[in-house]
Amino acid sequence: MRIGAHVDEIDPLAEAAARDAEVVQFFLADPQGWKTPAKRDDAELLRTAEIDIFVHAPYVLNLATLNNKIRMPSRKLLFAHADAAATIGARGLIVHGGHINKGDDPATGYDNWRKVFAQAAEAGGFATPILIENTAGGDFACARRFDALARLWDAIGSFDVGFCLDTCHAHAGGEDLIDIVDRVKAITGRIDLVHANDSKDPFDSGRDRHDNFGQGLIDPKLITEVVRAAGAPVVVETPGGVAGQRADISMLREGLAL
Repeated sequence: MRIGAHVDEIDPLAEAAARDAEVVQFFLADPQGWKTPAKRDDAELLRTAEIDIFVHAPYVLNLATLNNKIRMPSRKLLFAHADAAATIGARGLIVHGGHINKGDDPATGYDNWRKVFAQAAEAGGFATPILIENTAGGDFACARRFDALARLWDAIGSFDVGFCLDTCHAHAGGEDLIDIVDRVKAITGRIDLVHANDSKDPFDSGRDRHDNFGQGLIDPKLITEVVRAAGAPVVVETPGGVAGQRADISMLREGLAL
């Protein structure tokens, strides 16, 4: 099982070496902005590296919203990031499930996601596999509660779409980590990546604040068992820089070896 971390995008390979990581995840542009990713000078190095690479899409993307001024730029930017991620050999592009607003028809939000994949299918598919990630908060989120996730997959499950399971998001979003892998796979049929994170906040808090293993409110053994059951590559998105993430990676490896 390959384990790594979310790192700074300037020199991902050096960041991986510093953490003894086999996997890296990073942004290709400002996660809070709408800029198209720039061409990377190290694209060939990244493509040929023995490190598994994942790219996280900007947080501002919302493919479900009924607001055209947000949804249409989100769709355009998702395609741009998928194309840019392909140039560096990324195994997946992670994007949050998005949300609608109070009073909006949920069915329209799920159909907006369907239209994204239908558009991609007409063009031969996304250049990089899309992995939708469960989210921590929002009463009208499309991928927080698993009943909503099931409705989302009813809309897009016929397309080649992957799933990223975040342990902090599940805990904060009100989904118990016990048997969560089985419950996710019953909906999506797959888990392509695990974001292994502890949580600073209580169960069902709706707050997305990651913590290092053993420092938050999730039993580290439970996180390890989720990782073991998922059998997918793992990224820690925990604080503490090199030291903090290296310790979390080491703890995971030790737990999995038991």
